Amino acid sequence: MSLATPEKIRTLQRKLYRKAKAEPAFRFYLLYDKICREDILRHAYAVARANAGASGVDGVSFAQIEALGVEAWLAGLRDRVANRCLLRRRLSGANQKCFGQD
Repeated sequence: MSLATPEKIRTLQRKLYRKAKAEPAFRFYLLYDKICREDILRHAYAVARANAGASGVDGVSFAQIEALGVEAWLAGLRDRVANRCLLRRRLSGANQKCFGQD
């Protein structure tokens, strides 16, 4: 798999960049729908995997993800991002159920 950013993602990046430069006071409140796109998550996973990234806030390693199945993990991540569990967890340190840690 090529680690070059796909054109569809680059187009989104350019649009966001131009908007931010044109309107510095603009706040991007609704980026969750962009972040949880399947192509963006898949590319981010591939880049992090190629860079041998460390475990994230959920403590899951690449070996664990691949043992359980990348597609299933990405689907779960997409659900957590869409429900904004990751942001709440990072900001508050609470909301363990977002990671299945009731």
